[in-house]
Amino acid sequence: MSEPPRFDRGHTDDLMPFLAASPTPYHAVANAAERLEKAGFRQVSETDAWDGTAGGRYVLRGGAIVAWYVPEGAEAHTPFRIVGAHTDSPNLRVKPRPDSGAHGWRQVAVEIYGGPLLNSWLDRDLGLAGRLSLRDGTTRLVDVDRPLLRVPQLAIHLDRAVNSDGLKLDKQRHMQPVWGLGENVRDGDLIAFLEETAGLAAGSVTGWDLMVHPVEPPAYLGRDRELVAGPRMDNLLSVHAGTAALTAAAGRGPELPYIPVLAAFDHEENGSQSDTGADGPLLGSVLERSVFARGGSLEDRARALAGTVCLSSDTGHAVHPNYAERHDPTHHPRVDGGPILKVNVNNRYATDGSGRAVFAAACEKAGVPFQTFVSNNAMPCGTTIGPITAARHGIRTVDIGVAILSMHSVRELCGAKDPFLLANALTAFLEG
Repeated sequence: MSEPPRFDRGHTDDLMPFLAASPTPYHAVANAAERLEKAGFRQVSETDAWDGTAGGRYVLRGGAIVAWYVPEGAEAHTPFRIVGAHTDSPNLRVKPRPDSGAHGWRQVAVEIYGGPLLNSWLDRDLGLAGRLSLRDGTTRLVDVDRPLLRVPQLAIHLDRAVNSDGLKLDKQRHMQPVWGLGENVRDGDLIAFLEETAGLAAGSVTGWDLMVHPVEPPAYLGRDRELVAGPRMDNLLSVHAGTAALTAAAGRGPELPYIPVLAAFDHEENGSQSDTGADGPLLGSVLERSVFARGGSLEDRARALAGTVCLSSDTGHAVHPNYAERHDPTHHPRVDGGPILKVNVNNRYATDGSGRAVFAAACEKAGVPFQTFVSNNAMPCGTTIGPITAARHGIRTVDIGVAILSMHSVRELCGAKDPFLLANALTAFLEG
């Protein structure tokens, strides 16, 4: 039997400022943490001893966050219900020696992160954001959210065949943005500018993790505002929905039969192999320590994980009206058709029949329709944190998400209903 929906169009309204305020994974987890704090969760340090009392907690590590809620009376072997997501998106990231330029132009040296649609970065107003590491061992977030950089495209007069032969971009030569004029390029100019912007003393920054982002805000699109256009939906749309679902589930308190968890990792777009990625130890460490903090043993840990299920929530491909032949002919997910269940028999997705049943039950409880995505057999299939999570932790995992267009573009497109349909499904799943 379905329950009244928890989230509606207001959830999508709230998604857009979340996207705008999260230009980097570091900002995304900070914003998620702020929402959790307002819901009564508290941050715990990995270097401190943990207690097993009831309540909400979260751990921050770089661009990753793991949050969980222990209901009153939870036993040491109580299973977990996990929503998995990732905080990173393909983009342009600043190199260790960022100051460059030629022919009177001042430029910023960047490296390509993940697999972005390179052409979508051309001729856009771009800002700069990230994490500054300071001489005293602390870090500071910085966000220059105004037109600061631009990757200028070559004029058609100098590339007459571009519309017939296609645009060909060299990642090294053609993707370096300009940010001013000047003949004398000096090492340290960009970092000095960011120190001043962040109100820091000159010379206080000794390390940085910086990335470029578009400054155009998310917006409703279409005659009836039935679409949403914005950056980093892959995969902050899932991070936002997972955060909302976890706080909603925590409101059920002692009624919860499981321990609900949100695990949002960094570095999915380049393989997840880092201390903050899904292929790292973070999630396993948190789950194990949660069991032990409640007085559990290795036997309790094994029992808890054996009953645990993870929904790996990431965006997927909606059928494209101009390229329908690129999709499987019998699987055409549509925007605003509800979340998608991702299936691949070669285990690029972790979904199997038993996982489908878990997701179908959650959607039925939430009164949410769902669709199925399968890749065209003639085309390679992408992957997610799902198979990594299943293999690393022995957890039954199901790959799901929201169908979008323009994946890995600077500006992606989804339906206005799908974000809150996903949030309702995730809430029903976490509540069990």
